[in-house]
Amino acid sequence: MTTTVLTKAVLFHELGGPDVLSIEDVELHEPGPGELRFRIEAIGLNRAEALFRSGTYYYQATLPGSRLGYEAAGVVEAVGEGVSEFAPGDPVMAAANFDFGVHGVYAERAVLPVESVVHRPEGVDAVTAAAVWLTYSTAYGGLLETGGLHAGDHVVITGASSGVGTAAIQIAARTGAIPIATTRTAAKRKQLLDLGAAHVIVTDEQDPAAEVKRITGGRGADLAFDAIGGPGFRALGDAVVPGGAMVLYGWLDPRPIELSMNWPLTVHTYANGVRVRTATGRRRAAHFIGSGLRDGSLSPVIADVFDGLEHVVDGHRLMESNSHTGKIVVTV
Repeated sequence: MTTTVLTKAVLFHELGGPDVLSIEDVELHEPGPGELRFRIEAIGLNRAEALFRSGTYYYQATLPGSRLGYEAAGVVEAVGEGVSEFAPGDPVMAAANFDFGVHGVYAERAVLPVESVVHRPEGVDAVTAAAVWLTYSTAYGGLLETGGLHAGDHVVITGASSGVGTAAIQIAARTGAIPIATTRTAAKRKQLLDLGAAHVIVTDEQDPAAEVKRITGGRGADLAFDAIGGPGFRALGDAVVPGGAMVLYGWLDPRPIELSMNWPLTVHTYANGVRVRTATGRRRAAHFIGSGLRDGSLSPVIADVFDGLEHVVDGHRLMESNSHTGKIVVTV
């Protein structure tokens, strides 16, 4: 006989702004073969969730009653048949490689396949863990495994004050590369320099391609790591050295992407969920992140922490204001 438990979870029944989110009781089945249930302690908010909630993500919510949320840290409560790599009491993180309309982790508890969970690095608290996995695995996979970033390379990082952007600055610096951060206004310039950016370009005031050429002595950047897309992708390509590469991991600008004629140029699209669906991808990212947290070269930038699931709406409002730097976390 299948048993269920009740949990509080965030759902939405129509597309729209933060106010469409509501907290409701949801039934969770006991973990089946290859699944586990974990009690959630902290949730990391991501731009993808705001896009999904508003209907502008790359896949659509099934309404009514869609779940939400990619990223959470917690403790295993129960495991299903055949699960040997996790046990009750293990601190874990969601691996953000699932359909969050079905498995969303904005909740007190969640049941996930074991392939969608990773061990929390030893000694890392829940708030830090909730701010780590998606941002750092994206930056690691995009910069190093896809972009091939090397020591001494100049890399342009757009949307640099975001969670992924701040992670990318740290990972580039840890690799020995030279991070060039872009931000729309000068308000975040000092913060980005303090976080490790070697240079900051204010795009409302400066021409990105011209500034990159000035910084690199006319050569251009070796790599561009872009969250925005749209027409600005063309100017970003103009800033890259011929024969360089661009990694597009987001599409914050919904307008068509324009390509630079600064050829030859290699353009990669990057989907973090695809990379961490494999055990090898998860293992490599987890090792890199864990070692960086241990030696202090990686440290997530947390913009704000909201206490209580009922404050998810406040977190989404802050996220959409674009006034923050780093990750927004909600404790449960």
